Amino acid sequence: MRCLLFPMVLLLGACAAAPPAPAPMIVMTYNIRYDNPGDGPHAWPHRRDQVASLIRFHGADLIGVQEALRGQMDDLAARLPDHAWLGVGRDDGRDAGEFSAIFYRADRFEVLDHGTFWLSETPEVVASKSWDAAITRIVTWARFRDGATGAVFYHVNTHFDHRGAQARLESARLLTAWIAETAGDLPVLVTGDFNLTPDDPPYPVLTQTLTDAYHASVLPHHGPDGTFSGFEVRPVDDGRRIDYIFTRGPVRVLRHGTLSDHYPRGFPSDHLPVLAEVVPGGE
Repeated sequence: MRCLLFPMVLLLGACAAAPPAPAPMIVMTYNIRYDNPGDGPHAWPHRRDQVASLIRFHGADLIGVQEALRGQMDDLAARLPDHAWLGVGRDDGRDAGEFSAIFYRADRFEVLDHGTFWLSETPEVVASKSWDAAITRIVTWARFRDGATGAVFYHVNTHFDHRGAQARLESARLLTAWIAETAGDLPVLVTGDFNLTPDDPPYPVLTQTLTDAYHASVLPHHGPDGTFSGFEVRPVDDGRRIDYIFTRGPVRVLRHGTLSDHYPRGFPSDHLPVLAEVVPGGE
């Protein structure tokens, strides 16, 4: 009996000494379309449950949302009880205007620091805009510690201007410079509606220092390439890929996809969410 137990004890000891396995996290970017009563059957009250259900079903740990008004933030918070959120309205730095907020799983992530800056020549000035931007645009960022692994990383979420070509280019320069200056060697996850395709001039500015998770994924990309749906269920694989997840530093991307979940009324938003499973610090 001792002969049988001895190797078992050794095996258990070896297992106990083994380092913890990497804990992947599910990251999502989702332009949820602002609460516009003029959208009729696609207005927010008709689809808020669907947006929340999609996020829950796909198990998103971190979600960068765009175009969310304060009431929409409250609606999602009520429907995502495992998540907390960070962010401010772009019009007053508090509650007014659209949020580019970050939802995060509160039982897993510890917030070490967070903030907002404006995509302008005076990024610390609330509600500022520059260049040819049509409206104010912001970046929400947070430095997290992952309770599952102890890894510290940044999540940065944004929404570039929809009209100003120069504003998008300068925003790409500002964003990448801020990340380089602030994040050091830490892993960085970047989510957002960038209102540009890979053929547009800001894309190589972004990918000079950031990695497009679409290309970095171990598994091939899943789903359509196009991310703008216009609510109606129709072919969206038209190349209009404008919503992205980027990474910087030691981040392994296990899978990447554009989610085309829909209902009889149509898609839950006029954008499709993009999802990536990642391991910050993963080899």
